[in-house]
Amino acid sequence: MTARRLRLLATHLAALAALLLVLYPLLWLLTASVRPVAELMGRLDTLWPKVIDLSGYQQALEGAGGVGFGTFLGNSLIVATGTALGNVISCALAGFAFARLRFRLRAPLFAFALLTIMLPAHVTLIPQYVLFQRTGLIDTFLPLVLPKILATDAFFVFLMVQFMRGIPRELDEAATIDGCGPFATFRHIVLPLARPAIVTTALFSFIWAWNDFFSQLVYLNSADNYTIPVGLRLFIDQTSSSAYGAMFAMSVLSLVPILLFFLAFQRFLVQGVATSGLKG
Repeated sequence: MTARRLRLLATHLAALAALLLVLYPLLWLLTASVRPVAELMGRLDTLWPKVIDLSGYQQALEGAGGVGFGTFLGNSLIVATGTALGNVISCALAGFAFARLRFRLRAPLFAFALLTIMLPAHVTLIPQYVLFQRTGLIDTFLPLVLPKILATDAFFVFLMVQFMRGIPRELDEAATIDGCGPFATFRHIVLPLARPAIVTTALFSFIWAWNDFFSQLVYLNSADNYTIPVGLRLFIDQTSSSAYGAMFAMSVLSLVPILLFFLAFQRFLVQGVATSGLKG
């Protein structure tokens, strides 16, 4: 065996070991969700369960706090989908304006937008909460979705700008000659070519909103409006003895939509990440 093949084999073995290390927590969660309560609370001598127990999934589907899992799932889908759509629409428009249009104070405004990335979310939490409380929007989904319509995620604005700057400007000039205005150029020329950046924005927005716990805990008060991350807390708080089996089972069920979403759009995600942050 040549030295080149040895290096290639060592590289593949190292990558496989890293993959197993990354997947171990997920595998542990999957096996823990089908363990009996007695085995789960005892000493785990092996990763594989001795007995398969699906009662945790049955309890997870029944929900917690008098609310079924379907309600938690529907609420999470509403929040995550609204967040993804809001970020895609608003950040694409903002990115097009910063990347393709000429207007006064464009550079300072873009720099100011990028500075907000370094601003911790906890700094603006209290002013936003007071604002939504005075408008009567607490315990609704609007405080979680409405800011995304205003292009408040500067990271995705930056992603759009970097990608759209790489689109040839000759296409804009040709569209202008054909009678297209800025919005028509954005809709028919830039937007279709920016599909990888759009899918990347939608995917990350969906995943981050799906997994968000803190913001949803702050703005949602009633169990009927809880999303899955907040609903998982009910398995700990509703009884003195925590239902860990059901909590693990609901955690596994909550991963299924994200996994399907990622598998459907992973090709565009890789393309968007590979081509967006290196241009400009």
